[in-house]
Amino acid sequence: MELECRKGADRTGGSVTMQRNKVHHIHTVERVARDLGVDAELIHDLTLGLEPEDGVIWVYGLDDDGGLAFTDDGIEEVQRLLEEYQRAANAKA
Repeated sequence: MELECRKGADRTGGSVTMQRNKVHHIHTVERVARDLGVDAELIHDLTLGLEPEDGVIWVYGLDDDGGLAFTDDGIEEVQRLLEEYQRAANAKA
């Protein structure tokens, strides 16, 4: 299998540039909760089973405590989970 080199890449044995993660910003759970008008604890509960592939990232600070954050895809997943949660809550009412 042959890999294509990008334009300008060294074709004489140099390294081939591979695509890296394109996430350039994330939003904290507190900001997402505020923007969606819900409690951050609810978002924590709804997203317990999500993985990084779902747009969930754990961010560590200086004190080794971490915080939940979301990519844009993660925010879409949170919105979907909130809609399901609200539908289930309305069905019980």
